Amino acid sequence: MNYKSLFVFPLFFIVLSSCKKENNNNLLVGSVSEFNDAVANAQPGDTIKLANGVWNNAELVFEGKGTADSPITLTVEELGKVTLEGASNLQIAGEFLVVKGLVFKNGFTPTNAVISFRKNKDEMANNCRLTECVIDNYNNPERQVQDYWITIYGKNNRIDHNHIVGKKNLGVTMIVGLDTEDSRENNHKIDHNYFGPRPTFGNNGGETLRIGTSHFALENSNTLVESNYFDRCNGEHEIISNKSCRNTFKYNTFYECTGTLTMRHGNETMVDGNVFIGNNKPSTGGVRVINEKQTVINNYHIGLTGYRFRGAFVMMNGVPNSPANRYVQVTDALVKDNTFVNCDHIQICAGSDNERSAVPVNSEISDNIFYHDTKSNLFTFYDDISGIKFENNLIGDNLDIGISKGFVKSKFELVKNKQGFLVPVSDDLKTEVNIHPDVATKENTGVSWYSKVDNSVALNSGKTINVEPGINTLFEAAKNSEPGDVIELASGASYLLTKTAKINHPLTIKTSGDKKATILFERMTALEIQNGGSLSLTNIKFDGAKSPDYAGNAVISTSKNSMIENYKLFIDNCEFVDLVVNHSFDVFRVSKNTFADTISIQNSTFKNITGHIAALDKETDDIGAYNVEYYIMKNNVLKDVQGAALRLYRGGTDESTFGPFLEIDHNVFDNVGHGRKNKYKTSISLYGVQVNDITNNIFIDSKGMNMHLVVGEPIVNIFNNNMYNSEDVQITGDEKYNIKNLWNLKPEFEKESYKLSESSQLKGKGTDQLDLGLISKN
Repeated sequence: MNYKSLFVFPLFFIVLSSCKKENNNNLLVGSVSEFNDAVANAQPGDTIKLANGVWNNAELVFEGKGTADSPITLTVEELGKVTLEGASNLQIAGEFLVVKGLVFKNGFTPTNAVISFRKNKDEMANNCRLTECVIDNYNNPERQVQDYWITIYGKNNRIDHNHIVGKKNLGVTMIVGLDTEDSRENNHKIDHNYFGPRPTFGNNGGETLRIGTSHFALENSNTLVESNYFDRCNGEHEIISNKSCRNTFKYNTFYECTGTLTMRHGNETMVDGNVFIGNNKPSTGGVRVINEKQTVINNYHIGLTGYRFRGAFVMMNGVPNSPANRYVQVTDALVKDNTFVNCDHIQICAGSDNERSAVPVNSEISDNIFYHDTKSNLFTFYDDISGIKFENNLIGDNLDIGISKGFVKSKFELVKNKQGFLVPVSDDLKTEVNIHPDVATKENTGVSWYSKVDNSVALNSGKTINVEPGINTLFEAAKNSEPGDVIELASGASYLLTKTAKINHPLTIKTSGDKKATILFERMTALEIQNGGSLSLTNIKFDGAKSPDYAGNAVISTSKNSMIENYKLFIDNCEFVDLVVNHSFDVFRVSKNTFADTISIQNSTFKNITGHIAALDKETDDIGAYNVEYYIMKNNVLKDVQGAALRLYRGGTDESTFGPFLEIDHNVFDNVGHGRKNKYKTSISLYGVQVNDITNNIFIDSKGMNMHLVVGEPIVNIFNNNMYNSEDVQITGDEKYNIKNLWNLKPEFEKESYKLSESSQLKGKGTDQLDLGLISKN
């Protein structure tokens, strides 16, 4: 008797019986091993279903050979009831395979892709389809660890009706790869996908879609990107980065996206019938043209505010004899039948400098409509435009283009069409402005069974928690709070923290009455913003009297660990006093790999501090990364601050990001920056900041401002500041900046206040005709 046979047969029977066969072609699997067995035996026409529930740490390889009439399908038992979590991913390899209904959430890929259309460089997917799948906030917790969510290789694949939202770590959301011959001239179709919000990344590598790379820029991809909805995709300057030839982008909608559809490399791109909706949000843009034989036709743009490389329309200068990975001169471009409604900036020959000196040639801008309710000058010509033919463009009768040939003024009226779009109507129009019926909407993209509702919680949107004075009562209140809650402290009361309060969701802390509550703390940090946290502080006094005498103290800090969630910090009408130790004691300090959308400090007082007010200079790798997008400092008093009021750093020469944006307005700096441990020896230290508005401030007995300009065309407006008995402004790097009205006048304040006396020469000297320095809080 063969005893081995007796044991093998029952084991084989157990494996087969654990996979439920619904009918001749449907197989329900409940584990990765069952899935692998099903895949190994799959035949054309078979359907493999993942059983309902959570599939944790499931690395799936779906390979096989179906046929056009009988593909092999991977799907789920019930749509929306199967999730792949933890360290899960999917590789697709073979022919005529269909993947439908997978949901990736609560984890991140252990490899470089969540879903890849290849097993390796030799085994890839052809004639396959990915449909009705979801990738939702499936992020590596390390902000600067790169991965992709969907990598597309092979040929003739379709990626449609997927829901892709919330990528926050480094890496492009979706890529088309051309690194092997078998993935070129691929004829992929990417259609009807919902690309949900991607927050500002603050670094290169935040694109939503990239087709090709600079290494293969002259290879044909032949990819069609059609009827997709890009919803607030703000990762970086390039929403879409086209880096190959002969791709088509049509009927896509870009909703409040900060950036542009960019023809970065490659030729013969078609951009046809897309819709760009800005709603007047900052940095929203349209199309950017670089390279040869690009066509931009029939697109509709409204309410776009972006300038320079993120204008409503941008045609770049190139580099003479440029390699494919730099800026190839615009040649033979056609820009025709496009409509621009209330868009602020049309940029021609953008990027013109000593290197990018090759102007567009043999190109045409014709039969377009330019209308704006309020602005009269939309066009900026940065260089010679003789190589562009302008013809039959209609412009509003209030516009001044700067050139007359090729533009005809017309009286327009805005009318809402059947689709709800505002379109210009004029007797001079040959044909009506129409939006293509196949243009993407939020409703006709993505999946019907997965919500597109944004579940993020805003500050000040939750319940109010009244906290009694005492030891760690504030700590307990923060610990037990919920997102959006408001913690109210008693007027004039004291609160002692013997533990650092962790802020891991949006939270507001404020004093309920007129007299500020006082927070004292015995740890090195009072409040720590963690991943997912945002903080609003109103009408509170922070006193350093009980703080330890250690190096590295800070009232507020971010987590020392990487934070993939962007945060916000608002400080209003607060006092920070006596932050004094033998070492530096900062008000706010950040860690590397953390990023704030907004930091706003207003109507507050800082007195007797040995460190810095804000140290935002931890991204020193010089790759274009930085720590905050918008920094606002307005109507504050800084008195006897040994460190800097602000240290803000953005190094490198990468032009893929917009910020930081800086506003310093109506502050008083009195004896700031003289501390022996202030290594920058300045009151304000700025490096690589992109937009600098420093206005209406008074400096007294303070160190000066040092500013180094490094990338692109930074904007520097230093207007109407008084530097009494203080050092000068020092600017290095780029030579283009604006300094006006830099005075050295004695301020003359009213007694025991920083309000200007009636005899002060600084009264009414502001750019807003108000007094320099402090303004009324009314």
